[in-house]
Amino acid sequence: MMDLSLAEIGKACEGTLVLQGTDGTCKVDSVVLDSRKATSQGVFVATVGERVDGHRFIGEVFAGGASLVITEKTPKQVEEEHGVPVSAWKSYLLVRDSFQALKELAEYYRQKLSLPIVGITGSVGKTSTKEFIAGVLAEKYKVLKTEGNFNNEVGVPLTLLRIRPEHEVAVVEMGISDFGEMHRLSRIVRPNVCVITNIGQCHLENLKTRDGILKAKTEIFDFMDPEGWVCLNGEDDKLAAVTRVNGKKTHFFGLGSNPLEEVYATDIVSKGLWGSEATLHIRQSLAATQAGAEGEGGSEKTLQIQVPLPGIHMVTNSAAAACVAGILGLTQEQIKEGISKVAAVSGRNHLIRLSRYTLIDDCYNANPVSMKAALDLLAMADTRRVAILGDMFELGENSPAMHAEVGSYAVQKGTDYILCVGGASRFMAEGASRAVDACSEHSPVIFYFADRQSLLEELKKNRERLVPDQSTILIKASHGMVFTEVLEYLKEAGE
Repeated sequence: MMDLSLAEIGKACEGTLVLQGTDGTCKVDSVVLDSRKATSQGVFVATVGERVDGHRFIGEVFAGGASLVITEKTPKQVEEEHGVPVSAWKSYLLVRDSFQALKELAEYYRQKLSLPIVGITGSVGKTSTKEFIAGVLAEKYKVLKTEGNFNNEVGVPLTLLRIRPEHEVAVVEMGISDFGEMHRLSRIVRPNVCVITNIGQCHLENLKTRDGILKAKTEIFDFMDPEGWVCLNGEDDKLAAVTRVNGKKTHFFGLGSNPLEEVYATDIVSKGLWGSEATLHIRQSLAATQAGAEGEGGSEKTLQIQVPLPGIHMVTNSAAAACVAGILGLTQEQIKEGISKVAAVSGRNHLIRLSRYTLIDDCYNANPVSMKAALDLLAMADTRRVAILGDMFELGENSPAMHAEVGSYAVQKGTDYILCVGGASRFMAEGASRAVDACSEHSPVIFYFADRQSLLEELKKNRERLVPDQSTILIKASHGMVFTEVLEYLKEAGE
């Protein structure tokens, strides 16, 4: 059960609370937007979506025993529009904007909570860093973490509203695409620990430059705990300049190139697609933060870690997790054990071994930085390498050049088959072809498909011509390209 009553919900959200058959002291056990997930003592937030109006399900939700519905429409309006009789209604909160009410409720609920919250943002690697941090902290604490892609102004409030009394730490991913969004998310989350993974080239359509991205991402500090901690990637030139926040020293993690890094990895040995080994250094100055001190340099301790996910960026994620874990009081043994247990999330560099070939499922999202990181990962394969790459969205006026650069990079990394899919990916195919002309050492096979459906049709007719058996296949594009359909076909064909 949540520590949240009907009266408090009415207080938190601007609206009119109408109680029927109960009083305001009744506690609720969940808050959902999906009527299929509504519980017998829960709150259903009825919203008007692009395809479905949630108000049409209010009768079903009340029949299932829901304690409260948050609604933008009166019972009479819902009856007229969706046929739900007024007599079916129980307690409800009438508001002007259900999405805004959700944010207000989450902000109110957050301020009732005493557990520390780790907020994570950045251009690339938010989800994998979240998994490392949550996985390591789970060695000591009961952790709640963001699930799926719930990292925006709808998903973040829903994540906070899943926190229960048994949770000891929450790890919340925070994603944005424009100025002001992180400011609003920070107000809701009020993080105790802020982590920024990097400042790359994403959402340039709105944020324009890396300096714009830095400005937007660092809005996470706007409502953070004044006595909290900031952990930044010391390898990123923009973040490395952020040495103090709220008058307190920033804590840096990385790969050892920045002398300010208090947690850093060296002696990295790649095990190909199956991870890395490394030496992790943790300076004593980080441990001093638990007592509120600001140590400078000093001695350090080292531990040998096994990073189970491939790519040097996963080693950096391990350092980020160790930085947060050190601040929150975990031992070195707990840090080491937690890193070794981290598993890939579906859609994020998730390796799928099949009888015909190995898939790298990275089809959740894409931008130029993450595309290159994925191609770096593919280059580790000791088989033929196939890259199925689709459009990257929200890149603004430089989109053609950025797609071309990714195509060129795929050639440079020794990719054997390059399949470019989508309108913008025409420039990717052109970039790859120019790179082949300029380099006689490597001549990959390059295919271009105008859309996902064209690719699928050709795969079904000539799969082995496009993706030969005993190869390693990277699947990556922006989420809107729906490359999950490509993934599912190749999974079925590869058994």
